[in-house]
Amino acid sequence: MGIRKLSLLVCSWIVICGICANATERQNNADYHARRAALAKQMEGGTLILFAPTEAEGPNNLYGFRQDDDFFYLTGWFEPGAALLIHSNPYVEILFLAEHNVTQEKWTGPKLGPEDPQAPQKTGFDKVESLDKIHSELLKLLPQPRAVVYSDLGANGQTTPSTGPLEWLRRGNSFPNYVSFRDAKTLIARLRMVKDAGELHMITSATEASEFAHRAALKSIHPGVSEREISALMQYEFGKRGCERPAYAPIVGSGFYSTVLHYSADSGVMQDGDIVVMDVAGEYSMYATDITRTAPVNGRFTARQREIYNIVLAAQEAAMQAFQAGKSKLATSRTDADSLYKVAFDYINTHGKDLHGEPLGKYFIHGLGHHVGLNVHDANDPALPLEKGMVFTLEPGIYIPEEKLGVRIEDMFAVGQDGKLVMLTHDLPRTADEVEKAMAK
Repeated sequence: MGIRKLSLLVCSWIVICGICANATERQNNADYHARRAALAKQMEGGTLILFAPTEAEGPNNLYGFRQDDDFFYLTGWFEPGAALLIHSNPYVEILFLAEHNVTQEKWTGPKLGPEDPQAPQKTGFDKVESLDKIHSELLKLLPQPRAVVYSDLGANGQTTPSTGPLEWLRRGNSFPNYVSFRDAKTLIARLRMVKDAGELHMITSATEASEFAHRAALKSIHPGVSEREISALMQYEFGKRGCERPAYAPIVGSGFYSTVLHYSADSGVMQDGDIVVMDVAGEYSMYATDITRTAPVNGRFTARQREIYNIVLAAQEAAMQAFQAGKSKLATSRTDADSLYKVAFDYINTHGKDLHGEPLGKYFIHGLGHHVGLNVHDANDPALPLEKGMVFTLEPGIYIPEEKLGVRIEDMFAVGQDGKLVMLTHDLPRTADEVEKAMAK
């Protein structure tokens, strides 16, 4: 699928759904129902119970409540304190909503209650019940003499929005002892790896808003400006274009801190002759994007900075050229011939030297890319190759602390229905010449 066809697909989806550009968007109820039905087929007779976090448990309270990724993927429901039940055979789906808490709603706003006669229509569920009924409804559906319940069980002792409520369900004397529990994360992850047109629209909107932020930053960078000012400018730019929050902690690191991967203090002042790495992007209607650009603080790359920049750019190009749908992988492997990481690493390691005449491969210290969706490092099954409908980054980098020289170029990609690679960030300056031109006042 070419860029033009991809754009037409997204535009068609916008027209059909009547999107409001400045409001948090939600796909059609049918899209979420289709995901629940697809998950039910994978459960082979099992039953899913999944809980949304409560208002107090929201994973990002700095920016207000944010729904759990998996719960939102299956329900499209933004509000806290809900629960989802899917029984696969025969198919049954129920959304459980909490009873009204009048006191709480004075602080956080009114919520949809289970008694609302329009609740099924508004949520897209066959049945909406009070959260108080979840125990009895579950027991009605569990088969005998064996039953399997899927949920988000948490790994390595970690708690999830579902672990506490599951313990409460199991504690009752009436809960059957013939039930076994399995983690649903892998099943849901496999579904989330392939984006539909609505998801692609959200990711594209986040990307376009974040591109504006990067262009504004390139215009504003100069010796003496603070990293925090550039970070704030970028957040303002993608925020006014509909992004609810940053997709991750913004990284604006100059000089030595261009070589620190997750530097988030953003507290330095940019110096003439240094380089700055900006890994900053927004989240639009729950969907992330992830973009990094590297620029010279004074607007002109030195010969050495340009050399390293061009090696990183060529490594990304090599990975793009090597891509094959249904075969290529993002796995960080130097031995797997299908690994795009191997392609990028081999290029970096055979082009250029450090100050001691050593190859540069040891300065490429992270993976080449990751899936992007409801999370910036989105759910995925690393054993599966990159297929049609998947969205991911390609982000090679070289970081040489001795030279205070770090370069990362990160772009967003989708695999079209024709199996071809589509760069979602194609409008953003990418070559060294394009970056310098964009910085010219």
